[in-house]
Amino acid sequence: MIRPWRGRSRLTKVELFTRWTLYAVPWIYQLAVVGAKPPLAQDAPPALLGALVGVTSVQNLLAAPVLRRGLDHRLRGGPTAPRLTGVAAALMVAGLGVCVSLEAAGALRAPGAAVLAIALCVGPFSTGYALLASTRRFTAVHAVIAVALAVVMGAAGPDPIASLSALLAVPLVGALFLSTVRSSNWVLVVMWEVDASRETQARLAVAEERLRFARDLHDVMGRDLAVIALKSELAVQLARRERPEAVGQMEEVQRIARQSQREVRDVVRGYRDADLQAELAGARSVLTAARVDCRIEDGGAAELPEAVRSALGWVVREGTTNVLRHAEAARCTVRVRVDGAEAPTAVLEMENDGVGADGTGALPAPAGEGGTTGGSGLPGLRERLAALGGRLESGPGQRGTYRLRAELPLEATS
Repeated sequence: MIRPWRGRSRLTKVELFTRWTLYAVPWIYQLAVVGAKPPLAQDAPPALLGALVGVTSVQNLLAAPVLRRGLDHRLRGGPTAPRLTGVAAALMVAGLGVCVSLEAAGALRAPGAAVLAIALCVGPFSTGYALLASTRRFTAVHAVIAVALAVVMGAAGPDPIASLSALLAVPLVGALFLSTVRSSNWVLVVMWEVDASRETQARLAVAEERLRFARDLHDVMGRDLAVIALKSELAVQLARRERPEAVGQMEEVQRIARQSQREVRDVVRGYRDADLQAELAGARSVLTAARVDCRIEDGGAAELPEAVRSALGWVVREGTTNVLRHAEAARCTVRVRVDGAEAPTAVLEMENDGVGADGTGALPAPAGEGGTTGGSGLPGLRERLAALGGRLESGPGQRGTYRLRAELPLEATS
């Protein structure tokens, strides 16, 4: 049980904790009332008291699946549960019938006895119905229950306090569970929306990078291709007239084509070569925008060799993408330093307090999305670092954190 719990994301843990807390609320209330020896237990016939406890216990058992359907309906648009709601309503009516029998037997005349008995029967029904019905319908149903119960209580016994207790207890219990359950559901909805917005932000960053790449290619190739088309057309016309200028035009086309090839190669190389300092600044900006406290500890990144800066820049880019898309971090620290005097090694560590969907804290980006290493994620980074004699480690760190550590020897890359 502990390992599956630790392997879940923080948001999933919050939802599970909220769900099980709401499931336990009717039981906590019933145990508190029964354990406190309420006034109704003094004069109530044992058979009726046992029937009340039995019916409310069955209600509490049914409240969990009704509440689960209600949360799924509110959070993910799942179907409602009309049959379960009908059964829950029937059990509530049965429990209130026991309360009427207790009133007829004179067991609810003690102060607060009628309120406690009614709340035991109405509470489990209100818990799940608060999420399956609109506020207007919820209020109307509880108002009808209160009036009907007050009339029946007044007819069952001469004590007017029982009728007044019904008029007050049903609306108050309904309002209590409505506010409690709805507020908990609202918190979960907001948390899931924030999580979805973070994923959308990461997707938009990828889309923006693709658009920038397409724009750069268009700027490089658009003009040259237009010139090539015009000069080729001119060369064709000159060749048909057997004019010697056609050769010069084709030579110009050949020169422009080679120039375009070099420019395209430079554009692609610019995207393939990641600058460490630029990636560190970008990571801080992006993570801060995603409400992640990002701290950069730069121990001399500018003095590293170009090949090392490029490789470590890819690590920062991939790690940032993973934190945005697969973790739920509140803090992220990036450290760059050089270890060792005789065999200096550049070390980069990224550590965050988030836990990914698989319990590791981060996952490699899917192919074609955030494909900073050709869509291969962390395995692609390991291959890139291995080609330079380095290595990449990833896994749980201290105090429930996730750490990404890259090491590159400086001598092999100098």
